[in-house]
Amino acid sequence: MRNAAGLLGIIGGLIGILVGLVGYGYAEVSERHAELGELFGLLDNPGFVRFASFSAPLLAIAGGAMAKSRALWGGILMLISCFFFYAAFGFNVGTMFPIGFVGLGGLLAIAAGRPDEPKAHF
Repeated sequence: MRNAAGLLGIIGGLIGILVGLVGYGYAEVSERHAELGELFGLLDNPGFVRFASFSAPLLAIAGGAMAKSRALWGGILMLISCFFFYAAFGFNVGTMFPIGFVGLGGLLAIAAGRPDEPKAHF
């Protein structure tokens, strides 16, 4: 389960980089060119969108990389990343795979115990 959690976190983070680039770019363009923002819609909190655009993919990839050795910490990082994706961008066609991959990876990492020890990491 740790390998699956790591792979899902890294893949979700890589897809999330594309979502983050689009989100950060739109936040910048809509702030600098108000007429474009009015045409396509203004963001409620562009500062949070910028923050989440950078930190959500970073946390997903870091959590996926940590999932094998530190599953609890990696799972928590992936679930925080999943929350940032959802809070900043919502659930739509562009974010369904990063949210799904990173969320499932976080749950698998938290549920995984060490394979060579009889108890979990709690």
